Amino acid sequence: MIVFDDVSVTYKGGVQALKNFSLTIDHGEFVVIVGLSGAGKSTMLRALNGGLVPATSGSITVDGVEVVGADASTLRGVRKRIGMIFQTFNLVGRTSVLNNVLMGRLSYVPAWRSTLGLWPADDREQAMQSLERVGIVEKAYVRASDLSGGQQQRVGIARALAQDPRIILADEPVAALDPVTSRQVMRELQRINTDLGITTLINLHYLDLAQEFGQRLVGLRDGELVFDGDIADVTDDTFHSIYGRSITSDDVLSD
Repeated sequence: MIVFDDVSVTYKGGVQALKNFSLTIDHGEFVVIVGLSGAGKSTMLRALNGGLVPATSGSITVDGVEVVGADASTLRGVRKRIGMIFQTFNLVGRTSVLNNVLMGRLSYVPAWRSTLGLWPADDREQAMQSLERVGIVEKAYVRASDLSGGQQQRVGIARALAQDPRIILADEPVAALDPVTSRQVMRELQRINTDLGITTLINLHYLDLAQEFGQRLVGLRDGELVFDGDIADVTDDTFHSIYGRSITSDDVLSD
């Protein structure tokens, strides 16, 4: 489903965020990506998501569609089927939960409908079903700013689901949450992957969460792939090789 082939990303100023990066991800996989800050985890997801960060060289294909160098129409088509979940939720706090989830349907309706709030009944129904799937449908008409952090992240997940995605990318989705809520959100993402078969890639800072919920682990260091394997084969030595140092208390989520 996803193929990175010898991909490099260099930002203005010469910072190389990905270096000759190659990785293949099959349909329906649940992949956890770890590495120090600046290792290239977020760049990897943004390069995949319709070229939000353009690759400097190499090839990225999603369902056989080339992303690198693609025209605007092709990139819109790729992004349409990729749901993105953010660390800071990226919700519009002053409007309702339902309106936030409906943002996931923007690429499916004419701009005048979304601007005027005249969403088709089918799109409203899909948004409500997405809220129901994450267990927060009763908050549909509550202002997003009135929700707890965990509830806001569930809205973020529902918004991604409303896109009817084939892929979900989650960039540090639990970094702003407490330990109990973090595990609830990870279980939700795991359940969605199992129930719907949506290919899921998650950047994580906390290594204990990676071991608890991951199936396949990808490790990045200084923009390079340094580990790719089954979570069952991961040891403390694995994390040491990825991080280049011993693991500290900051690398795990306290109970």
